[in-house]
Amino acid sequence: MSMGTAEDRGAAVEETLSEDEYRDRLRDLPPSAKLVAKVLETDSPLSQGQLAEESLLPDRTVRYALNRLEDVGLVGSRYSFRDARKQVYYLKH
Repeated sequence: MSMGTAEDRGAAVEETLSEDEYRDRLRDLPPSAKLVAKVLETDSPLSQGQLAEESLLPDRTVRYALNRLEDVGLVGSRYSFRDARKQVYYLKH
């Protein structure tokens, strides 16, 4: 068994967050990250470009927001099934 397989399995078993824990992690983030999280709550998974279009935020701001959300463990990403060159993002809670 390779290490990549074990890591993949470990990521798939992640614990889901309670609503209170989700809100606590989101509370101290900048408004752009909160807006991106709200967009992902209603429509997910989305690419960075789709998030920029839906949120009306610049691409750079969306990237910053996604980085902040990833830092606190609220957003995950995977390659798009439609276009393997693109990553799509989703909420982990």
